[in-house]
Amino acid sequence: MSVPDDAITPEHLAALLAAVANLRSRQAFAALFAHFAPRVKTYMLRLGAPSAQAEDLAQETMLTVWRKAERFDPAMAGAATWVFTIARNLRIDALRRERPVASVDELADTPADGPGAETMLETAQAERSLRAALAGLPDEQAMLLRLSFFEDHAHGDISRKLGMPLGTVKSKLRRALTRLRAALEDRP
Repeated sequence: MSVPDDAITPEHLAALLAAVANLRSRQAFAALFAHFAPRVKTYMLRLGAPSAQAEDLAQETMLTVWRKAERFDPAMAGAATWVFTIARNLRIDALRRERPVASVDELADTPADGPGAETMLETAQAERSLRAALAGLPDEQAMLLRLSFFEDHAHGDISRKLGMPLGTVKSKLRRALTRLRAALEDRP
């Protein structure tokens, strides 16, 4: 059942998402796919993704919509906002994966004005201390810190992802940071 684009309202999109979430409706998903896939691809192209990658990211976005439709909450965001947030996060993840890893030869050619060996050693020691302190935290606190600071998720995204009230996410993150600071201060 095809619906003309001008007849698709935010309420209709939310209803389609609800049908996918609650009934695993393939027909509702097909309508969502027809509406969003070309728009997401265009969005990816505007963000600078090559055409093939834009197509792949649009497909991956829609697959995520199918798998996670039950997480959509119309009280938190509109259907389009939710879908494009998924798309944006997938694009960020793709960019992170694309970062080139330097070879040993490239590292040998590093100019002398870069960080010295002592600075690099201190950074490595600080990183080991941080990893050890994180490992000493309860799993939930460590996970929240990783999502917020290492994976750069906004508190609202973490709240939706974990199904936890936003205030709870923020207070648990504060407690986790307090424990992490204390653990780091106790280390030599």
